[in-house]
Formats: sequence, C-alpha cells, structure tokens
Amino acid sequence: MQLKAKFTAFLSILLVILPLALSAQEELSLEQAINLALEYNLDLRKASIDLAASDYSERNLWSEIFPTISATAGVSYTNNLFSDAPVNSPGFGYSIGAGVRLGLNTGIPYTIKAIQLAHQTNLLNYENARNQLSIQVTKNYYSLVAEKNNLVLLQEVQNLAQRHYDRNQISFRNGLISELTLTQTRLAAENARFNLSAATITFNNNLAEFLALIGMDTNTVTTSLPIILTGNITITRISANADELILQYLPLRPDIVRNRNEIERLRLQERRTAMQNRAPSLDLSFNWSASNFNPFSDRFSGSAVLNIPIDPWIPGTSGSQSIRRANDSVEKAILDLTITENAAKNQIRTLTARLNNSWDSILIARLSHEAAQRNYQLTELGFNNGTVEYLVLEDARNNMASSAQRLYQSELAYFTMILDLSTALNIDWNYLLETYGIP
Repeated sequence: MQLKAKFTAFLSILLVILPLALSAQEELSLEQAINLALEYNLDLRKASIDLAASDYSERNLWSEIFPTISATAGVSYTNNLFSDAPVNSPGFGYSIGAGVRLGLNTGIPYTIKAIQLAHQTNLLNYENARNQLSIQVTKNYYSLVAEKNNLVLLQEVQNLAQRHYDRNQISFRNGLISELTLTQTRLAAENARFNLSAATITFNNNLAEFLALIGMDTNTVTTSLPIILTGNITITRISANADELILQYLPLRPDIVRNRNEIERLRLQERRTAMQNRAPSLDLSFNWSASNFNPFSDRFSGSAVLNIPIDPWIPGTSGSQSIRRANDSVEKAILDLTITENAAKNQIRTLTARLNNSWDSILIARLSHEAAQRNYQLTELGFNNGTVEYLVLEDARNNMASSAQRLYQSELAYFTMILDLSTALNIDWNYLLETYGIP
C-alpha cells in the first residue's frame, strides 16, 4: 500500500510538471529584443556616459566665470645658527592667507555656447546610436525569422524524402522497384537530413550571436528553454519619389545635423580664439594674509589689470596663425557638409530606385514558388502511379525547396532595403510602410 501511495503521489506531481516542461519556451518578440538591446548594449552605455557628462557641464555653466579661490597656511622658524647678531622676533611664526582671482575676457560667451552645443551633439549621437541599434536588431531578428522558415522547409523536405525512402523499402521487398531506385531514395533522404542539420547549426550560431547582441545569455540556446521568435516578415510595396524624400527628410539626418553642429562649433571656436588672442582681458585679484597673531597684524591687497594684446594683430605671429587655422577648420567643415549631403542624396536615390525595381523580383519569386509547388504535386502523383521516375520526382522536390528559399531571400532583401531607406531618412520603418506603402 505504501508503494502504491508513493507511486500515486509521483504520478500526480508528474502530471503537474510535465505540461509545464513541455511548454517551457521563451517567446521573444521584436519589441522585447529591441528593449533588451537598448538596456544592455555596452556601446550605448558608453554613449550615455558621454551624454551625462555633457549634461552636467551644461547645467553648471556658471563655472566658466567662477573665480579662482585659494587659501594658504604656513609655519616658519627664525633664529641665529652660528652668529650672535640680534634677531627680530626669534622663534616660530605662523601665517594664513586667502586669495581670489577672476579673469574676464570676451571669449567666455563663445565658450558657454560651445558647451551647450557639445551637449546637443552628444544628445544627437545618443539618439542616433539608439536608432542604429534598433535597426540592427530588427535586421538580425527578421534574418533569423527567415532562417527559421527555411528550417521548417528543410524539415518538410526531409520528411518527404524519408517517407519516399520508407515506401520504397516496402516496394523493393515486394519486387516492385529496383535496387538502384532504392539507393537513390536513400541518398536523397541522407542529403535532406544533412542539409537540415547544417542549416540548424548555422541558425543556432546566428541565434547565439543575436542573443549576445541584446544582452541575453547565449547558453539559453542549448538549454531546455528554447527561444521562440514570434515575428513574421510582412512585405509591403514601397512607392516613393526620391526627390520628395530628399527635400523632406534630408535636413533631419543625424549626420547632416552633426556636420552643421560641427560647423557652428568651429565658428564659435574661431571667434573664441580671436577674442582670446586679440581682445583685451581684465584680471581682478584680491589677497588677504595674516602673519602675526600676538599682536595680530594682517594685510589686504587688490589689483585690476587690463591686458591689451599686440602681437596677435601682426600677421605671421603664433597668435595670428592660430586664428587663421581656426578659420581654415570652418571652411573644411563646410566642405565636409557638402560631401555628406551629396552622399546622402545618392544613397536615398539608390535605395528608392532599388525598392521600386525589386518588387517585380518578389512577384516573380512568388509565381515561381507556386509553379514549383504545383509541379511537385503533379510529379508526385505521377510517381505514385508509376508514370514518373524517382529522379524526376527528386528534381521537382529540390526545385520546390529552392524556389521557396529564393522567395524567402527576396522578401528578406526587400525588407532590408526598407530598413536601410528608413535609416537613410531617419524615420521609423513602420512609419515608412504606413506613409509610402501600397496595400
């Protein structure tokens, strides 16, 4: 009775745990993957540190005009060492002092503006890094989805090949087919198994790299908790005019904005350099010291000095050359902006043209796959009726698998171009589909 009770308890526990174990799968949507990547990506963390540092500097702009404050304290000893000459106040002496120095020049306002601009640039870089990471995760995610669909296809091909081999074994034992036909079906089944195994290894490796990208444990792939990708590639035709896209979205591209900020920063640098080298500056200083405590005595002094530079106004001097180099940097930055704009325009035009022209290849791939499927169905029917040889059936099955793979690759390539165009326009790819997609 005790053994029966123990068995009944074990069976009850097993009935509770088994459904949970069978359903132990971790679903991973695209949104979840992007959120994980944004939270754990190390490069993004580095960008956030730069952003926090520039934000701290911007919130403390008063430090640029804050005076230099110093305090001193000292001790001294006075007495004769070898002679007997009289010494005033022999023994230990103590002193304390404090000083304040404030330097004012006309370059300070440009320094403050440069700090503010640096923070805006870091903010732009951080947002751009987030967008680039999201696009990269999206590309990798849907690439894995395409690989997963290909695995399903290869599994189906292997099942078909194995079923044909099992059926032909029975036919061979009954003397209905030759040994050569049986050997051919066995070879086809082994090839299908090998193709599935190789594709599975590649998929697991790519999945492990993807999990590392988004900050998940790569050992998850080999544990009893598999990762299930829930997304599916939905292709929508994009129809857009490149010139209209350039006119509307080019000024908002991060690299264009970054180059403009760089031009502004260099112009501020040029003005600050000119002001610091050529404009008068005012130095204010105040000092207080006390050297006697019994009786107490102290001293206070203050000064105001106006410095008027002369040599930077003379052509060829080091000060004049530094101003000229700052001006040259501005000119080079303007040229860099023109180069970046031209490259961006070419990129948008190229991607738009490729999207408009590549849709026909998807339609052709879909028709080709439908034709290959129908051809395989008819060929399999003929093989079962004995009117088609096995090699013809195998070719039809391989053509069906190849057409499906071409369709997956065509759709993935088109979707990747959509992501690239959304990146080139600095807009969300879902917004691109909603605005310029044709149902």
